[in-house]
Amino acid sequence: MALQFPSPSSSNQPWRLPETLLLLLLLSAGVTSRELLKNSDFESPPSNLPENSNKTSVKLNENSTIPGWTFQGTGEYITVSENISLPEKGHAILLGEDGRINQTFIADVDFLNYLLTFALAPGGQNCSSTAPLLVSAPDSDAMFTFSQHYGKETWEVHGVFLGSWGDEEPVNLKIGSQANDSTPACWPVIDSLHIKTMGVVMPDSGNLVVNGGFEFGPDFLESVEGGVLLDTVPTPLFSPLAQWAILGTVRYINSKHFFVPRGNAAVELISGASSGVQAAVKLQAGSYTLTFTLGDANDSCEAKFLVGVQAGSGSQNFTLESNGTGSAVKFSMPFNAAPDYSTITFLCYTTSKTKDGDFCGPVIDDVFLRASHGLRILMPWKTLIPLCLITILFLL
Repeated sequence: MALQFPSPSSSNQPWRLPETLLLLLLLSAGVTSRELLKNSDFESPPSNLPENSNKTSVKLNENSTIPGWTFQGTGEYITVSENISLPEKGHAILLGEDGRINQTFIADVDFLNYLLTFALAPGGQNCSSTAPLLVSAPDSDAMFTFSQHYGKETWEVHGVFLGSWGDEEPVNLKIGSQANDSTPACWPVIDSLHIKTMGVVMPDSGNLVVNGGFEFGPDFLESVEGGVLLDTVPTPLFSPLAQWAILGTVRYINSKHFFVPRGNAAVELISGASSGVQAAVKLQAGSYTLTFTLGDANDSCEAKFLVGVQAGSGSQNFTLESNGTGSAVKFSMPFNAAPDYSTITFLCYTTSKTKDGDFCGPVIDDVFLRASHGLRILMPWKTLIPLCLITILFLL
């Protein structure tokens, strides 16, 4: 699978990037977690629910509204119990047939990407899956289902790219169930919604791959040990993992709960054969060296990982023996590139499971691309104009 990018213009003339401007551009990453949503954890109960009520479920209707949210269809305000488990306990919303909640928030800065993290669980016992959940915002939508293949908990945490909007633009976030053949007991339950904003992410010094350490992605929930699941996104333009397309399902992991080879975050390829990540880099003709780290997440994933790496005109398979206790090996791969966009792809060729039967896989981290000795990489001056404008806006 290849990313499609426009061909470079022959009229573009290269321009060297001064170090001072590079430092300013690096400031434009501007990553923050924002309280843009009201009652995002649903701990403020419906208006007609008495204080100290011991009800574990309250039907939602025109007389029992959720503070901060509007509601349509069938749904319930529920309390976490032995029948329904969620990472942050407390309360949540079950979306029944045609159930939908929505809230409008105001975008507050230009040129920011908005990422959503949320918890998803089945609305009953003995549910191996749920009815699909549709998350949508202006110009974007994504479908999710609970599968219970990726962890021992009876809930999952997902991350999704919502979009990019201008300053003071109203954004209507909609979350609703989609009817299918599932039983009424297996409607989706949602909780713990967190929005993260992220500006333009620039390369690290000397690294031609943007976000090669996977530090820029959706929020992690503080109390959750299972990471954040990221589903297929065929283009990096709409990916919650900055500058990377997602193939299959991957797990975004942090160093608080997993072994991460470097920094705070990494990617675990968990959905078996052909799951992976892919980036595209504008290169000049010449030879390059790609270095990266393969490891295991210290999640009891004992396996012989086979990872295929494709870079420019080159491709190679790499093997890592994992005992599931947290280990990492650094690899390198030389390749030649044409004067165009080159894809950098990591694909898992093996399907692995923990002793508990949960899918797991190799960890990818610290992806670094450099030109061979003597080849100077220059940035076309036209590409700097929007970056400079973005930088100025962030610094005002």
